Amino acid sequence: MELDLPFIWAGLIAFAVLAYIVLDGFDLGVGILFPFLKTTHDRDIAMNSVAPVWDGNETWLVLGGGGLFAVFPLAYATILPALYAPLTAMLLGLVFRGVSFEFRARAERSRIIWDIGFFGGSTLAAFSQGIALGALVQGIAVDDRAYAGGWWDWLTAFSLITGVALCVGYALLGATWLVMKTQGSVARTARRASWPLAIGTLSLIAAVSVWTPMLDPAYLTRWFSWPGVLFSVLVPALVAICAWYLFRGLTEHRDHWPFLATLGIFILCFCGIGISFYPTIVPPGITIWEAAGPDESLGFMLVGAAILLPIILAYTGYAYWVFRGKVDPDEGYH
Repeated sequence: MELDLPFIWAGLIAFAVLAYIVLDGFDLGVGILFPFLKTTHDRDIAMNSVAPVWDGNETWLVLGGGGLFAVFPLAYATILPALYAPLTAMLLGLVFRGVSFEFRARAERSRIIWDIGFFGGSTLAAFSQGIALGALVQGIAVDDRAYAGGWWDWLTAFSLITGVALCVGYALLGATWLVMKTQGSVARTARRASWPLAIGTLSLIAAVSVWTPMLDPAYLTRWFSWPGVLFSVLVPALVAICAWYLFRGLTEHRDHWPFLATLGIFILCFCGIGISFYPTIVPPGITIWEAAGPDESLGFMLVGAAILLPIILAYTGYAYWVFRGKVDPDEGYH
């Protein structure tokens, strides 16, 4: 039986993007919450909680972007011009954030500058990712296999809402991560922040979910015709179950539950986007198979991915296993 290589690669790239969202999301969320941590000691503890894993988390962004360029060149060539501004802002945010991460560990008098840089870079990166997602969901104008839209097509009310939604969602991931990983005043602050952030995240998910089918009749068809209507019932029900575990975990001080439940909500939302998109990779008109490169190239690169992905997964799992448990308040980053 012949392998459907474009379909397999679409799944691999989707997995890489999902891994980046759920792993780097709490990392960015910790940065977004930085102003709410009142003391330098509390900020140090929050930063130490992500120090062992933050740079490894961004491996998945490189894998997803590089895979899109290599495997789906047409998608890369149309998405990038459409989203130059938000993607450039995202990269600048990640750069400022990474520099601040390293510099504040050594700085004394200028530490406040790097605290602001860490917060600002994290917020800019998260907001830009949300805007890029919203612009992609609302569709990209393509004519004769090239981007045919304008410079500001990405800037709409819908993309701004998705930008805010991702910031709030990442902040919830960061807060529940701190609940799971820290003790004392940091954990208390994170637990208090988790309640309004959870309500805000769920409200924004509902708003975006109602708005999305109105953007394109194809979305409405995929969600409300058979068998898509099953997912229209199943996905919200699963989100409600995750929300119940999230709030119960916060109430009963079951420190792992809120973070795991929030991860579940993000995964379900990502699956919902996948249901809306499939079989397109550049909405509304470019399918996975139209955007893919030659099968020979896809097959050759699949061999490399089959070797590389298990190594990345093993390293990631090992890093989280080694640094499991609560953060020691007296340990430093370096």
